[in-house]
Amino acid sequence: MTLSRRSFLKACGCAAGVMGAGALAGCGGNGGANASGAAAGAAAGAGPDGVSQVVITMTPSSEPAAGFNPLVGWGAGEHVHEPLIQSTLIATDNNLEFVNDLATDYSCSEDGLTWTFSIRDDARFTDGVALTAEDVAFTINGIANGEGAEADLSMVQEARALDAVTCEIAMKRPNNALLYTLAVVGIVPAHAYGADYGERPIGSGRYMLEQWDRGQQVILRANPDYYGEKPLMDRVVVLFMEEDASLAAASSGVADVAYTSASLAGAVPAGYTLLNCASVDSRGISLPCNPAGTDVVVDGDMVYVGGNDVTCDIAVRQALNCGVDREAMIERVLAGFGHAAYSVGDGMPWSSEAMRVETDVAAAERLLDEAGWARGGDGMRSRAGVSCAFDLYYAAGDSTRQALAYDFADQCSALGVAVTPKGASWDDIYARQYADPVLWGWGSNSPVELFELTYSEGWGNYAQYMNAEVDANLEAAQATRAVEESYPFYQAAQWDAATGTGVAPEGAATWVWLANVDHLYFQREGLAVAEQKPHPHGHGWSLVNNIDRWSWS
Repeated sequence: MTLSRRSFLKACGCAAGVMGAGALAGCGGNGGANASGAAAGAAAGAGPDGVSQVVITMTPSSEPAAGFNPLVGWGAGEHVHEPLIQSTLIATDNNLEFVNDLATDYSCSEDGLTWTFSIRDDARFTDGVALTAEDVAFTINGIANGEGAEADLSMVQEARALDAVTCEIAMKRPNNALLYTLAVVGIVPAHAYGADYGERPIGSGRYMLEQWDRGQQVILRANPDYYGEKPLMDRVVVLFMEEDASLAAASSGVADVAYTSASLAGAVPAGYTLLNCASVDSRGISLPCNPAGTDVVVDGDMVYVGGNDVTCDIAVRQALNCGVDREAMIERVLAGFGHAAYSVGDGMPWSSEAMRVETDVAAAERLLDEAGWARGGDGMRSRAGVSCAFDLYYAAGDSTRQALAYDFADQCSALGVAVTPKGASWDDIYARQYADPVLWGWGSNSPVELFELTYSEGWGNYAQYMNAEVDANLEAAQATRAVEESYPFYQAAQWDAATGTGVAPEGAATWVWLANVDHLYFQREGLAVAEQKPHPHGHGWSLVNNIDRWSWS
């Protein structure tokens, strides 16, 4: 039967959802959307043609606006993940170590300006044409020169095919971040790339695009000619929907894996368990380091209002870092589904233990007192006629960020600091990003975000903290030939005890990080989800990085 939005909502007993007519055209084996959970569960794992199948819900923002096009944003966009439809030169394993995919070997020159990749000779696109180094060069150059590309290959001068199985990448400057990006950049066919590629992608990866109904679903099926290990899961159905509809999809037995949040995690439907995936998905607040009136010019002609007369005081920034009880916040806001965050990459090899700060309200009080922020009769602080107060912006549609913002404001009030949470659209937030603290979500399986949020000219330096020694350490980190050699430099950028510089809480304290959010899903019993890498920011495609290794018992 064809299922309408209204009948789905009625069947699920849900007041709101996102799913259009025919959205489960490929899901008949799960009993249909209006079947009971028990009936749907009985047929779980079987597609309409008898092949193994899994149905997964994702947020509406997980749907790629430009389609499945790596030259725009697929795989290496805001939420990085393996592109599935396309192959990548290299990938990362569960320990985030680099492993080969299309590449059989690669090396870097002594000066760090030339990378050479040897490519396997048995990979073919789904149209039957062999994948060669020409396709690799075409893809890399397309991203490096593409104005709309979300993957950052700005460090690349040019990629060129030396022969059918050898690609050489000439760099503008030494930058090992190239490897992190190449691990999620899908290779497209030079011979078959056009304006409609995102809607009709041809790749050489584990899966092929079978169907895409915009705003509703995507169906992938296993590539029968894939050069690697045969996928265990034949078909993958992804439904795009809001959080409440995701719960309804699990409750009605429509979805096999449905994303959820801490506030709904207690409502595990019958026949499901709660899947908790470790993440590096952190929530933190940027703290502008310059006084009000310090405007910021971006791209030569875009002027943003910048600076804040309260957070420009390092004593305030340091006090906020040590005065917040993160553990209590996580219990209240996340029901314990998370852990305290101290940086954008806690637990990663490039993170610094110096970013960790213990809750010490008395120390926070002393910092504010010594800086001259005196309490008035109402208990709130001021100095020289300036109230110790600021607005805190957060994305209005995000209930978790809203709750974190208000909990943070309550804790700050006890310190005598008046924080006013303001829910706003991203357009409004971006207009204030250099002038007011903003509650952001970040997190990546690479140190690229640490670099960009910290480097003076980084696209994410919302705090506008600029320090030559910090920049030098970040530049040195990217210039090392071996990624492992970069870690001490990244750590020194966060805190260098010898020089007393860095962005750590005992130093410039440019951010106050709050919580690392667990990624939660309702998982149907009988489905074996393969071991997960730490998830980056965003509920979405990172869950299915290894969907080819999932199976039904």
